[in-house]
Amino acid sequence: MGDKHRVQFEPVDLEMEVDEDETVLDAAFRQGIALMHGCREGQCSACKSFLIDGDVQMARYSTFALADYESDEGYVLLCKTHANSDITVELINYDEEELRNAVPIQTVSARIASITALTSDIVSLKLQTGGRFTHRAGQYAEIRRPGSDVRRSFSMATTPGSPEVEFIIKKYPGGHFSGLLDSELKPGDPLTLTGPYGSCTLRASGEDDGRRVVCIAGGAGMAPILSLLRRLAETGSRRPVVFYYGARTPEDLFYLPEILALGERIRDFRFVPALSHVTEAPWGTLGVTGDLGLVTDVVDRNEPDLSEADCYLCGPPPMVDATIALLESKDVPTDRIHFDKFTTSVS
Repeated sequence: MGDKHRVQFEPVDLEMEVDEDETVLDAAFRQGIALMHGCREGQCSACKSFLIDGDVQMARYSTFALADYESDEGYVLLCKTHANSDITVELINYDEEELRNAVPIQTVSARIASITALTSDIVSLKLQTGGRFTHRAGQYAEIRRPGSDVRRSFSMATTPGSPEVEFIIKKYPGGHFSGLLDSELKPGDPLTLTGPYGSCTLRASGEDDGRRVVCIAGGAGMAPILSLLRRLAETGSRRPVVFYYGARTPEDLFYLPEILALGERIRDFRFVPALSHVTEAPWGTLGVTGDLGLVTDVVDRNEPDLSEADCYLCGPPPMVDATIALLESKDVPTDRIHFDKFTTSVS
């Protein structure tokens, strides 16, 4: 371990310890402080903050997440920042309630319970953890094979207290982890689970004031949204909820019966699938009515005013970026746009 320093966060009057060998974000995880974060790989800018005072060093990151001129001005990515002295950091994106109510990071041993194909390229991976893994609805975890350095992050579709932890994973040819789901991995195999991470969680303030929940997802981004819906149904929430889900064709839709069943348990619920690669509406055969086009276009047409909604997003990075731009154009406050954005790792 290296030298230890103090980190003072502004404007929330919060202080913690950091070791030189760990990033500021990892130190926060270790001490149960929920800083805003996304990919944890220096590529998404969710943890971008401003260095007020002190000496730091940043590991390699993408200039798409932090431009050179921003670095010159003093901005840093906390997932890549190592402190060389006591430092003071101004948080740009934060939720003070979330900061102080994090679920501590855990590493537990798990075994594969099942691998089930949901579409031609999306699978459900369920892990048995013996009930030893705690998380909040909407969060994600890191999966690693014992003896391997390959770690991949995936959102969880299950809710706290579920006997199994479910992940919905898109398979990519050559994917460091997903590429193993058709070949090497099988039920009974051991895996290591670390987490939970992510801030795409339900906010208590929204529950208190009845603010509408708007969920927007595509592909395997179904996972955290399904977790949120399951949690809203479990708790008997009375918040209005609409779920827009983008897919290419009807064959790319899955879990429709469960989504509709969850909708029966939520007082005011609407599910709108958006199909981007069909020319004729197939709704009669699906038992649900949606719309045609990219999910962002469907949201744009159906939601003239989102300024009073809590918005939850998950999907491929281009979809998430386009959706954030759309929501900002509709005057959704930044602190009501919740998302985690992942990158794809292939051989």
